[in-house]
Amino acid sequence: MTTSPPTVDVHAHVLLPEVDALVEGLPGHAEARALDTRRNGPAALQVNGPMIGERIGLLTDVRARLAAMDAQGVDVQLVSPSPSHYHYWADGATAEKVYRLANEATAAHCSAAPDRLRGLGLVPLQHPGQAVRALDHALEQGLAGVEISSHAPGRDLSDPAYEPFWCRAASSGAIVFLHPFGCTLDERLDRWYLSNTVGQPAENAVALSHLIFSGVLDRHPALTLIAAHGGGYLPTHIGRSDHAWAVRPDARTGCAAPPSSYLRRIHFDSLVHDPYVLRELVRVAGADRVLLGSDFPFDMGTEDPVGALRAARLPDADFHAVRGGNAAALLRKD
Repeated sequence: MTTSPPTVDVHAHVLLPEVDALVEGLPGHAEARALDTRRNGPAALQVNGPMIGERIGLLTDVRARLAAMDAQGVDVQLVSPSPSHYHYWADGATAEKVYRLANEATAAHCSAAPDRLRGLGLVPLQHPGQAVRALDHALEQGLAGVEISSHAPGRDLSDPAYEPFWCRAASSGAIVFLHPFGCTLDERLDRWYLSNTVGQPAENAVALSHLIFSGVLDRHPALTLIAAHGGGYLPTHIGRSDHAWAVRPDARTGCAAPPSSYLRRIHFDSLVHDPYVLRELVRVAGADRVLLGSDFPFDMGTEDPVGALRAARLPDADFHAVRGGNAAALLRKD
């Protein structure tokens, strides 16, 4: 007799007021907020405040979270801090305080329902020398891994300074959840919420391309990487990357195989907002590499992740793998 896997949402967030209080008023914080304002534009910020205010209970109260999960038919969430907590502007001492506080607060939130909530911590990408310590600290708290953005100021994920981090993440079996925050296209995306609708998938595609073309995934084949937002634009446009790899010698200096082959080494959440795109993601990455994701509880997510998955009309085995079987296997691994 087979048992159906639990429904597992790997893209859900927690808001940590302790982290916000820690950084408030520190040197560099005002400048970082000003940059965020320029990147998003005033209209987006006017909407963001009330939107988050309406969801504050879901972001902070475990009972409210569990009730919402029940309504969605979700058994388990992999909970990561809101990306607004990255604070990659912070100096070394502050960065250590941020990741320690975020890791401990996320672990405490999840400990209120340990059979239903697993957590991810943070790594200060702006200080690569702290990355391994931050990952180890997260694992010591019982977290499943860490969440990172697509870049840090002046550094892409292909930077050799991150090699010890990738090595430790691979050897420990930790999950690394790639979730962009902030797009380097800056004010070009400051209207119509393009900073999110275009910026997030663009950042996903750039970050994953750095990991592929630089050979990070060749050097660390055991790395457990989950890309938010279905990996952005990359999976549906991977043919262009393969073509460049085939015809351009400068595109072949880092990775050993066609870029499309690396999609089957990465995990992707299902949050693509289009059933046909989701079917294509499953086709190019494999049904065993796609995981249910909702971006709980933000407005750019989905309130019905299982329904969104069902709309893709995948074969039954693939549906159940994405619904929870794949993620359950990952979480048992750590």
